[in-house]
Amino acid sequence: MAGRQGTDSGAGDKVSSGAKRAGLDFPRPLTTVDVVIFTIRLEALQVLLLRRGHGEGEPFPDALALPGGFVDVARDADLEACARRKLAEKTGVVSPYLEQLGSWGSATRDPRGWSATHAYFALIPASAAETALAPDAQWFALEGAGVKPKLAFDHAEILQAAVQRLRNKVEYTSLPAYLMADEFTLPELQRTYEIVLDRPLEKSAFRTRMLSADLIEPINKQRKGPNRPAQLYRLKTAAAPVYFARTFNAPE
Repeated sequence: MAGRQGTDSGAGDKVSSGAKRAGLDFPRPLTTVDVVIFTIRLEALQVLLLRRGHGEGEPFPDALALPGGFVDVARDADLEACARRKLAEKTGVVSPYLEQLGSWGSATRDPRGWSATHAYFALIPASAAETALAPDAQWFALEGAGVKPKLAFDHAEILQAAVQRLRNKVEYTSLPAYLMADEFTLPELQRTYEIVLDRPLEKSAFRTRMLSADLIEPINKQRKGPNRPAQLYRLKTAAAPVYFARTFNAPE
């Protein structure tokens, strides 16, 4: 990933004593991982934020920040393992989709010293969004590419980059499908796309694209509503996202 300026939360973590090792006689930066966790709640794209602690030496006490923390060299085999650990600690769920976003680092991003963070973004369905949140965690609706509260460090910049990455990829991939419940209708899937993209999509073209992609399959169930029953679908077992030949901006 190309280097970018940014920050990490390190929420509640302490600097690992394992940072000093024999034979390394030069200063080493603090190394952290932050995770931008998205879901759909209340007809809005929302992001999970944490309230930072206010213990002695904690930067940005009581401020909101992205979930994250220091790499644990004893438990984290790699950066993704650290991201998945932080995700599980703060939500209690395993995300069906996790992607590395980029790296941020500078001498000024953290008052505790030179630091670098490696940011990821994750998608979780609304059905799992409330299951086992950490007590200091809360969902916030996005307004544009950010949130109303001021974030600690430069997490506003990281969040903006994650929103832009997500919306750009949604134009030509099936990523919103990872935000769906186990069973859903085509109108529900379309509405999820529209919420993420923040614009409406043409119904017939959307339906044609979804049914022609190797993405979803009908199940032997229907959802009753005020009109005729709607066919229910589920994601196929393939974990990888589908890439479309054209973006949603292009004519079908």
